[in-house]
Amino acid sequence: MTTRAVTLLRGSLGLVFVWFGALKVADVTPVADLVARTVPWLDRQPLLISLGAAEVVLGVALWLGRRVRWVAAVALVHLLGTFLVLVVQPQAAFQAGNPLLLTTEGEFVVKNIVLITACLVLMSASQQSEHLIGARK
Repeated sequence: MTTRAVTLLRGSLGLVFVWFGALKVADVTPVADLVARTVPWLDRQPLLISLGAAEVVLGVALWLGRRVRWVAAVALVHLLGTFLVLVVQPQAAFQAGNPLLLTTEGEFVVKNIVLITACLVLMSASQQSEHLIGARK
């Protein structure tokens, strides 16, 4: 895996986190209702602001490129949380209850498999580079 590809992956994943997080903080995200319905026991505004701020911080941390393995691990856990929609609100994710027929919301959640995989690649690449640096000492 080339260093450039990993750098581009880290930058693009960071961009997605900053962009989506900023939309949540500004309360202009199209997924606000979906998020609020998924965890109805939490207040919508503080939830969106907290999630959005966390996403912005994760994105900036990815851009900075420090402790990438840990940042990617936290991002991965965050992304796993989006799959709550499939459990808590299957009617919002699947057409007629069929798990093969995704709604727009379902597609939004399932595409996070790609982002999770990106986190795994960054974690692996970061660990490999740490081993190489350690071997040079």
